[in-house]
Amino acid sequence: MITAIVHVHTAADRIPETAQAIADLEGVAEVYSCAGDVDLIAIVRVAQHDELADVIAGRLSKIDGVRRTDTHIAFRSYSQRDTEATFTLGMSDLE
Repeated sequence: MITAIVHVHTAADRIPETAQAIADLEGVAEVYSCAGDVDLIAIVRVAQHDELADVIAGRLSKIDGVRRTDTHIAFRSYSQRDTEATFTLGMSDLE
């Protein structure tokens, strides 16, 4: 699974509608409105790199209200859930 974090700059008066339209796209797992340099952050999860172009450049960037995107591709996850799963691997065999 390939995960991309997409910073989305939108028209200020279209943030809610733009966020919902992005969230409705296949391949978009989550959309967050935020304070700071970007208006929205979308988490895109796809099986293959080619699909990123379809989702982000082909559909997301063309949604009414989207002014600009900046995409970051994740290499590795360091979430608490992933760390806990690492330490529980094989634990069921010991019980």
